[in-house]
Amino acid sequence: MTQELHIVGGGMAGSEAAWQAANMGVKVVLHEMRPKVETFAHQTGNLGEMVCSNSFRSDDDEQNAVGLLHWEMRAAKGLIMTTADKHRLPAGGALAVDREPFAETVTAQLKSLPNVSVSYEEITELPTEGQWIFATGPLTSPDLGKAIQAETGAEALAFFDAIAPIVYAESIDMSKAWMQSRYDKGETEEERTAYLNCPMDKDQYEAFIDALLAADKTEFHEGETAGYFDGCLPIEVMAERGRETLRHGPMKPVGLTNPHQPDIKAHAVVQLRRDNALGTLFNIVGFQTKMKYGAQTEVFRMIPGLENASFARLGGIHRNTFLNSPTLLDSQMRMKSRPNIRFAGQITGVEGYVESAAMGLLAGRLAAAEILGKPLTDVPQDSAMGALIHHITGGAEAKTFQPMNVNFGLFRPVDGLKGGRRGRKDRYKAYTDRAKAAWTEWLQQFS
Repeated sequence: MTQELHIVGGGMAGSEAAWQAANMGVKVVLHEMRPKVETFAHQTGNLGEMVCSNSFRSDDDEQNAVGLLHWEMRAAKGLIMTTADKHRLPAGGALAVDREPFAETVTAQLKSLPNVSVSYEEITELPTEGQWIFATGPLTSPDLGKAIQAETGAEALAFFDAIAPIVYAESIDMSKAWMQSRYDKGETEEERTAYLNCPMDKDQYEAFIDALLAADKTEFHEGETAGYFDGCLPIEVMAERGRETLRHGPMKPVGLTNPHQPDIKAHAVVQLRRDNALGTLFNIVGFQTKMKYGAQTEVFRMIPGLENASFARLGGIHRNTFLNSPTLLDSQMRMKSRPNIRFAGQITGVEGYVESAAMGLLAGRLAAAEILGKPLTDVPQDSAMGALIHHITGGAEAKTFQPMNVNFGLFRPVDGLKGGRRGRKDRYKAYTDRAKAAWTEWLQQFS
């Protein structure tokens, strides 16, 4: 075996991919443009530098999907989780780390491997030969972004998140909401009932607008500009343009009849659209927002039917480069048009340190196995890794694809378990037990 694996990007995903591939015996060249080429968020040239929070979120591997992802990465002897455990800080049930020694250790560990070399230069093109993983994250350099866009098409690469909140279907009160497409459009019953509708009367709408205008908002970071977001305005900005703007935009009530109150015409209607093939997640249509997370929860629970809503993720708009992965990547994370190139980390449309590192772990192992002539079976969908990779490579709706954290809404239901909040503890334990078994079996290919 003489073929090298080239990995572009030394963040969470690239570092984990390099570690996994190198430990399978493959020679790895890790390309990192920092510190020669800086970003507005990074402070050092260290690999695995944490640029936002120092938290890897919940470490509960029985009742939390991200905690389960921790467990799976530890089972795979992941560099990121091993290093995080070494530099752990007190954080209750969460896993938080001392970020500077964390990055220094990630860097030292990778450089200590004899079959890993680090090259500090910017890669600006997509290579036609060799095995490559691009893990350049949300701050992909402009030149590389242009090269990716040229290959994938202008519509397949985004340069910002415009994320509407995503709600767990089971937490929506269907005694108030109903399923109907506007004007009953669609040739099939599924199409005619594609949207979930939450009605508001005039008083509820006015109170909602007041809360929206008064809510705490986040500011754009340095390096972000509102110019990114033309045609994708935050709902609070629309509300500032006039109190009726939303009622004539994403909250227009026309073409809908509430079966719970067929004789009463709603003043406004909030629509939610299915966000995954399983139908367990719904996104609030047109509700991208710069409200702070706490404010979002309060304001969105004013919507009839969402009073007890549980959110798989909240909304946001910020600088981020990511692919429309459901249309571009195969189940092994390869670019369909150039199968010698894989993508990993946030650029694939996952959100968060842990999810990024997890996709790096998979990409590193899948690429190394291909180089070694030992192709792997697809990652089991019932594992946390599998649920996430399945979502980004085909389970998500391509038309509305936006970055996603790991959550139990991505998991296939377990037969015989009741839904709703009361059955949640047993259901989550069943998910995690099933996932651990599936992941352990998949890892046996490497023993």
